[in-house]
Amino acid sequence: MKRWLRRIRAALGMGVAWGLAWFATGMVLLLFVGTDAADVPFPLGFGLLGFLAGALFSLILGAVERGRTFHQISMPRFVGWGAAGGLLFAVLFALTVTLTGGGALLDDLVFLGPLFAAAGAASAGSALALARRADDRVVGDGGTGGEQPGRSRRRNERSPTPQSGSGLLQNRDGGI
Repeated sequence: MKRWLRRIRAALGMGVAWGLAWFATGMVLLLFVGTDAADVPFPLGFGLLGFLAGALFSLILGAVERGRTFHQISMPRFVGWGAAGGLLFAVLFALTVTLTGGGALLDDLVFLGPLFAAAGAASAGSALALARRADDRVVGDGGTGGEQPGRSRRRNERSPTPQSGSGLLQNRDGGI
């Protein structure tokens, strides 16, 4: 049960982070188009979409990269999952709009798919950069930085430890 609560908390946290970033994007757009350009103010609409997309991305990331820390996932891979999450969110959003009679699925996907994929990729890359920076600050302050004992900061690479009697530096799996 604790594992599910931790995942829900992570999804909510990522959703809030993405929601705030997308809200800020909506504020910038609002400056250019004015307050009467849409039924729902852009910041609120963008913030809600960002929250939902961020929560969906967190669930996808938790499912496919289970057990890895932020330092163990490469930036291109993380950004790719962000783009995939954004694209999946675009599909779900366009499907919802189509089922409620508000538009054509293919027309909405042609526009929203690349837009949400790009926004998801940018949001994921920014989130990873911020997480790594915060993690580095914790490490600099003497904390563990979220690393597992015996792991180096590189992706899935074990730190070398001397093996008894071998005289060679090997990782814990026995490789050199």
